[in-house]
Amino acid sequence: MIPRNSTPAAPAAAPDLDVNFPDPLVGGRLVRRYKRFLADVVLDDGTAVTAHCANPGSMLGLAPEGARVWLAPARDPKRKLRWSWKLVEIGDALVGIDTAAANPVVAEAVAAGRIPALGGYGGLRREVAYGRNSRIDLLLSDHVDGGPDCLVEVKSVTLSRRPGLAEFPDSVTARGAKHLEELAEAVAAGRRAVLLYLVQRTDAERFATAADIDPAYDRACRNAMARGVAALCYACAMTPAGISLDREIPIVPDK
Repeated sequence: MIPRNSTPAAPAAAPDLDVNFPDPLVGGRLVRRYKRFLADVVLDDGTAVTAHCANPGSMLGLAPEGARVWLAPARDPKRKLRWSWKLVEIGDALVGIDTAAANPVVAEAVAAGRIPALGGYGGLRREVAYGRNSRIDLLLSDHVDGGPDCLVEVKSVTLSRRPGLAEFPDSVTARGAKHLEELAEAVAAGRRAVLLYLVQRTDAERFATAADIDPAYDRACRNAMARGVAALCYACAMTPAGISLDREIPIVPDK
């Protein structure tokens, strides 16, 4: 597990939503998820539909038959699948399964000054090429104190196998380990690098790497932190209206 290296801020009042769903979500019940990117759902009105599942991971524990889910209608009339799966209810928690939602939430929060550790930068660009044929999620530049640019790698976290504990990854990720090595190399070259885990769950209280699922990723985390890569973890506030950065939560060295 990666070491804790920051002190969580006290929970704040619920902020305005960072990412609003453009159209009201529609509720239903999950029939099955299959071929990674497909899910069969029965909507509340009884209509059976197939939805796009924007999550390439294992979604461990997030796709039980009969789970309460929320889908977004497609705006493009030419799109083959007319629905996209956005949220699932697991126990008392609401979980966002769309991994693509993480970057906009973090970008909006940084721009609004709601992540103190990433404050003071005048420039923010997304999906910037760096390293060996990679792209960084956020590149922060023009710091008020003249500090180096900051590379921010955002990871969407949905796994939880113990009450209150969020974990990453939910499956083996060689790509994730590669990015950690490249972040460490960026630090060695004089830049700043931050790994930000965004927990898309409303029940998260702490975070740890899932070393039993991917020992190589856990080792890569330890190595990257030892070489100067910083780590932060934030939980989300979520409703069927949208997703917002909520509060910083601790990264714990063990479970």
